[in-house]
Amino acid sequence: MENQVIFLQGGGSGEDYNADEKLVESLKLYLGSAYLVRYPLLPNDGTPDLGRRGQIRRLLFESADGVILVAHSFGASMLLACLSEFEVKRKIAGIFLIATPFWQGNEDWVEAFKLRPDFAEKLDKKIPLFFYHCRDDEEVPFSQLDTYKEQLPWATFREIPTGGHQLGEDLSIIAEDIRAL
Repeated sequence: MENQVIFLQGGGSGEDYNADEKLVESLKLYLGSAYLVRYPLLPNDGTPDLGRRGQIRRLLFESADGVILVAHSFGASMLLACLSEFEVKRKIAGIFLIATPFWQGNEDWVEAFKLRPDFAEKLDKKIPLFFYHCRDDEEVPFSQLDTYKEQLPWATFREIPTGGHQLGEDLSIIAEDIRAL
């Protein structure tokens, strides 16, 4: 029986989906045939959060118990929002978040992406939660990882020296953590 993995893209466009395909291919390579990696396209539907909460919620509803969730950048932040805002009836085996932004500021466009102030209290602490961030990330400041460390002290944090926003398109470290579940 294959282990089900759902990979959620960063950004909100087809370009971002295409850019993250290399991450998905790397994950598939390092996980091997015992894992089925799904990579659904999540198009921008024009709503303030680009439709992510609804799209991710549907994916979780349709998934099997024991699903493994991997998300990159914007997708990672929206996955955290969903997990903290909605009751998830599926058993989640693990959550693996790559280059996760922590949305701040008072601009109107940021509001739809922000986590609720009590988001950490709403997350199930029994589910393994991993964060990965490269020190040389040019899109999401490395310092945002510190915010998650403060809010989610039970999570595992992997600080990667180099690889930029796309982790050098090498998800071997994530595959290793997934296989260790």
